[in-house]
Parts: sequence; C-alpha cells; structure tokens
Amino acid sequence: MAQQHLDPPTGSVAETDPPDTGDIPIGDALAGYLRAQATEFLRSLRQHRETGGAASAGGESGDAARSLRHAARRISGSLHTFRPLLDADWSEGMRPELAWLSGTLAREHAYAARLERLIGALHRLSGTAALPFQAGRAPAAAPKTGSLTVGAAKAGALLDRQLTLARTRAHSAALQALGSSRFHAVADSVAVLASEVPLAPAADSTDLRPLAAAAQERLADAVSALPLIVAGRAYNAEALVHGLSADTAPQPQDAPWHQVRLLLRLHRYAGEVLHRGERPVDVRLLGAGKALNRHRDAAEAASAAASAARTPRIAPATAYALGVLHADQRHEVEAARFAFQQAWQKEAVRTL
Repeated sequence: MAQQHLDPPTGSVAETDPPDTGDIPIGDALAGYLRAQATEFLRSLRQHRETGGAASAGGESGDAARSLRHAARRISGSLHTFRPLLDADWSEGMRPELAWLSGTLAREHAYAARLERLIGALHRLSGTAALPFQAGRAPAAAPKTGSLTVGAAKAGALLDRQLTLARTRAHSAALQALGSSRFHAVADSVAVLASEVPLAPAADSTDLRPLAAAAQERLADAVSALPLIVAGRAYNAEALVHGLSADTAPQPQDAPWHQVRLLLRLHRYAGEVLHRGERPVDVRLLGAGKALNRHRDAAEAASAAASAARTPRIAPATAYALGVLHADQRHEVEAARFAFQQAWQKEAVRTL
C-alpha cells in the first residue's frame, strides 16, 4: 500500500508518454515551446510597461507581472529539464537570471497575499467577520457585529506594519530590477530566443521523452521521501516548538515538501513541451499542485506569525494571539499535506 503512490500504473498522473500521434517529440517541439514562451514574456513585458506598473498585486499591471513570471518560470524550467539538447553555456547563463527575475517580481505579491491570509485568519479565530483587506491599513476597526480581542487587534496591527514594510521594499526592489542593466540583458536574451533557439547539434534527432521521464522520476523519488503515511495526523508538537523558539531558521519539516512542489512544476512543464503546450489539464495533477501551493502559503504565513511574536517588548496578549495564529497556520500545513497525499494517491487507487 505504501508504494502505490510511487509507481503509478499506465495512464496515471505521472505518465510521461504522449498519446500515439505517429510522431516522436524531438528538438523542434522544444524550440517551438521556448519560442512561444519567449513571445509571451515579451508580450507581458510590453503590457506591463504600458500600464506603468512594477509588480502590483492587482490590476492590469499585476496581471502582466504575473504572466511575465509564469513565462520566465516555464523557460527556466524547460532549460533545466532539457539542458542536454541546448547550448550548454547559453542555458546555464540564462537559468539563474530568469530565476532572479521571477523571484524578484513575485515577492511583492507574496507579502500582500501573506498579510491578507493572516488578517483573515485572525478575524476567523476571533469570531468576527473579516473586513475587506486593504494593504497598509491595520485591522483595528472591526465590524459592528463584533470586535477583535485586544491581543488579536494588536497582533494584526503588528503584522500589518511588518508585512506592509516588506511589501514596500519588495516593490522598490522590483522597480529597481526592471530598470537595471541586468534585466535589460535578460530581456534581450529572451527577445533573441523568440526567433532563434540555440539547440545542440543532436537535438534534431533526439527523443524528448526520456528527459521528461527523468523529471518524473526525480519527482517520484522526492515524493517517496515524504512522510505521507503520517500526513494529516494531529498537529505535531515538534513544529510548534521549533516555530516559536528563538531559532529563526526555516522549519526543517517543510523543505522536502517545497522541493516536491518545484519538481511537480518541472514535471508539468515537461508535459507541456511534449504536447506542444496543448496538454489537457489533469485534475489530479492540478489538485496535487494546489495542495502544495497551500502548503507553502501556510508555512510562510506561520513563519511570519512566529517572527512577529519574537518582536521585543510586545504585550503578552499580543504574543499569545500570534502564537495561536502560528498554530492555526501549522494546522493548515498539516491539512495541505493530507490533501496532497489524497490527490497523489487517487490515480493509483482508481486504476487498481
């Protein structure tokens, strides 16, 4: 039973062979995919400049920044999975630059989403209806139907100050990055990629499927190392002790799950390449990805609550509210792990 999710049968979520279309995906399929993503990158960049934004979490500018990040991640992921078929020096030079760009543009949105998540959780835990979220505005003004406890209100104000400041800095960093010579070099390289993909000489006759299968195997190996058998059990005290201790290092339990999330994304991108970007959405794979996104969001929110609780000279009621909030988000982490376990194993069980 423990191995059902590791070796999915034919037709499962992790299946890498494309449908029988009479042809084998080779280098031209990879080149076409990279050109399409480069074109999307340039289109999003143009839209982003026309709207005059940086990395705003909302509006047309936010949509353009999001599309820009998605295209950059797909290009970078494909360069990683299919690197033997590409010019080595060019590929190794491009990947870290694309990772830098997508990471820089993602931070502002991440801080805004984290604050919204935590404020919403504080309202839920306090038994009040959540107010419409507005960045930079502390949640002290509760609705007339109820009021936040003093500790929760002050905890919300503290989180608002800390995360709004972090978001403002991320916005400035994004503006600076988009105006830098480093970014212009990345954009120039992507513009060249939109018309000419530097494939290795053997790419025209090399089957892409073994490289995509290798990405799937790396994912399966990483999943096999997860403690799926305990996923979804009662909240574990080890994570609570670590989270509220003076140690500011990342929660060690989370790292393998974050790695699986990245490998699942690479597996999905490889499938897009094999199917020339037209692969139908697999709801089981989509469910696993959503669970891992929830896991990351909850883990990062818990870390933010724990970090706020370490603020010097805060009132005991505020620290208590932040501790409850941290525990709540770690419960969300456990729930996301269980949801991933169910999504990952569903296909293997269905095909028995």
